[in-house]
Amino acid sequence: MLGYISRQAAYRAPVGVLRRNISSTRSVMAESTSDAKDLEEIVEIELPASSFEGYMLDVPDLNYKVSKGALLQMYKDMIVIRRMEMACDALYKAKKIRGFCHLSVGQEAIAVGIENAITKRDTVITSYRCHGFTYMRGSSVQAVLAELMGRRSGVSYGKGGSMHMYVEGFYGGNGIVGAQVPLGAGLSFAHQYKNEDACTFALYGDGASNQGQVFEAYNMAKLWNLPCIFACENNKYGMGTSAARSSAMTEYFKRGQYIPGLKVNGMDILSVYQASKFAKEWCVSGKGPLVLEYETYRYGGHSMSDPGTTYRTRDEIQHMRSKNDPIAGLKMHLLELGIATEAEIKAYDKAARKYVDEQVELADASPAPEAKMSILFEDVYVPGFETPTLRGRISDDTWDFKKQGFAFRD
Repeated sequence: MLGYISRQAAYRAPVGVLRRNISSTRSVMAESTSDAKDLEEIVEIELPASSFEGYMLDVPDLNYKVSKGALLQMYKDMIVIRRMEMACDALYKAKKIRGFCHLSVGQEAIAVGIENAITKRDTVITSYRCHGFTYMRGSSVQAVLAELMGRRSGVSYGKGGSMHMYVEGFYGGNGIVGAQVPLGAGLSFAHQYKNEDACTFALYGDGASNQGQVFEAYNMAKLWNLPCIFACENNKYGMGTSAARSSAMTEYFKRGQYIPGLKVNGMDILSVYQASKFAKEWCVSGKGPLVLEYETYRYGGHSMSDPGTTYRTRDEIQHMRSKNDPIAGLKMHLLELGIATEAEIKAYDKAARKYVDEQVELADASPAPEAKMSILFEDVYVPGFETPTLRGRISDDTWDFKKQGFAFRD
């Protein structure tokens, strides 16, 4: 399988250890057709002038250098995420995934571009379209899918579902529209307080951009000069409402007013990578917060219950798929730069499909949580730091952590 290495580590910490501690083993796949020296070779990227638009700042350089291995890794990351999201679609239609499920097919360049531009010291927080970010931050595909199916081996142990996924350095997956933005400002404050050479990417959609808490977070971040990147994933539609119908000003990168902004072609991973690297350098150098707008597009509906074709035409969707797809765009660059041949790319695609299929089988075979009351209370406190009891809905529902049972029941 061309040495496909997942981002999986042991996904269940022992009892008594702080959980959601999933570390990443992500690395470039061992190549059967290219040796390590080839992948270390540096190539020069030349972006079109339309890649960026700045507000109160000079845009990033359109020319930059990157290794062949980094570009190849970004391609492999995107095809795994797309396969994973397609698997989610099939599992939902098979009624193995229930409830809310928001897919990011078409938007893969953002999660992948950001992760390849930052380090594990940096923190990321986003909204409910979070599967790709969860994988990029260190989860295995199996743990994402198991979570969606409510299994014990899921990243949130089957309790969170599609909208609530967490791994080390990734703070969700948040279901309340826009509420993750002030949380992101708080994460960046923690970096500043601890004198860490790190920043936070706080992502939100165009549909959340008019939330009052977003502007409150802008204000606080600018007052305190926090290393926070407020990143709007503008996928053109907030649920079924186009951006133009919900926002009086759709230039979201200018919404910071007193905070500089940058608009990025979010369908081109080479632009996303360069912009994300620029944004991190901006913040950690002490220049304060930045507002990014990744202009992207989701091919599917808002969620699985939305066909996505009642408020936009099929022609519009097909045009974006055929002319702007991030995976197809990077594939073209890999061929042009001699990083991979057509046959090698087909082999990578086949390996990704096989890998995800295997992860689906593992997730589907994993057990559901046991039917015992203690599971409901085990993630309220860090193990070892619990209060003696946790008050319930009524007195008889009070939980005793030492007893591992109800306090006032025999």
